[in-house]
Amino acid sequence: MHEAGIDAALVDRALKGGDRNAFGQLVRRHQSVIRAQLRRLTRGDHAWADDLAQETFLKAWRNLHQFRGEARFSTWLHRIAYSLFLQETRSRKSRRLPETHRDTIPAGDSGGHALRLDVLAALDRLAEGERLSLLHCYHLDLSHDEAAFVLGIPVGTVKTHIARGKVKMKEWLAAWNPTEETDHD
Repeated sequence: MHEAGIDAALVDRALKGGDRNAFGQLVRRHQSVIRAQLRRLTRGDHAWADDLAQETFLKAWRNLHQFRGEARFSTWLHRIAYSLFLQETRSRKSRRLPETHRDTIPAGDSGGHALRLDVLAALDRLAEGERLSLLHCYHLDLSHDEAAFVLGIPVGTVKTHIARGKVKMKEWLAAWNPTEETDHD
């Protein structure tokens, strides 16, 4: 049985019989990717992301009857998580998001950590729509349609955000991929 079929069967069991074990299996299947999404959205605030992830699954359990299967179950969860993040962000307007990924580079770093920090800094510089579209399509591996569903925006807008974000990222990170110059002497 494919992934969507497994999820559909577990949702059906949870709905028809109130099978908490089936829902627990759904949580175990999707909790890592939901936490990853929320950790990226909260810019590395693990405690806040974990609180939001817990609330995501509680809300999913309470509203499981509203899942119509129009999108994958995981996409539905991403949308719940994103909505909760937006609600929490609005209620915490005075709170500045932490920048925990701006650590100092460890001595002897071979460049991997420095590149990661530069990529994260470049992502932070993007417009919100560009950052969120890239996050959902590349980091979370959602399709453009799924990202549009999660973000509540048209697919064309997601594609535009991605195109613009990629151009900016390429420009800002150009130092990591300099054009090779050949010596003709």
